[in-house]
Amino acid sequence: MPEAIPPVFRRAVIALSGGAVDETVVRLALEFGRASRAELIAIHVVELNWTQPLDADVAERSEEAQRVLDAAEGVAEAMHGKLEAVLVQARDVGAAIVDEAAARDADLLILGLPYRTRFGGDFAIGRAVPYALKNAPCAVWVVREPMGEEPQ
Repeated sequence: MPEAIPPVFRRAVIALSGGAVDETVVRLALEFGRASRAELIAIHVVELNWTQPLDADVAERSEEAQRVLDAAEGVAEAMHGKLEAVLVQARDVGAAIVDEAAARDADLLILGLPYRTRFGGDFAIGRAVPYALKNAPCAVWVVREPMGEEPQ
């Protein structure tokens, strides 16, 4: 069997949710991006409701957002890689992620997907992943965390 050739990309936007799957997503991006010296941009979106202006001071949430971005930078540092960490405020997470990928001319968008079920046991995929799959101008990787790691 021939050896698998890793995918090549020059710029990837990594969407961080603050969940357990973030570390896996960052590690994958760093590992696969290493060969092509890809530029990696990790973004975390703080979703604002419609009553808040887009430039609202989200001080109460900024500490958590900074923790998410610092954790991604820590993973990159531990792997001797680098990434740019960006905080985005938006009304819709999916649209913000896709807009960031388009604005940065990314050829890859990577999203993590926690394993969650709704009441009744149906698998829940949320809104951001389907939006990105439908609207992203580039390739999209969705990395689902393993079954059984759902928070109780």
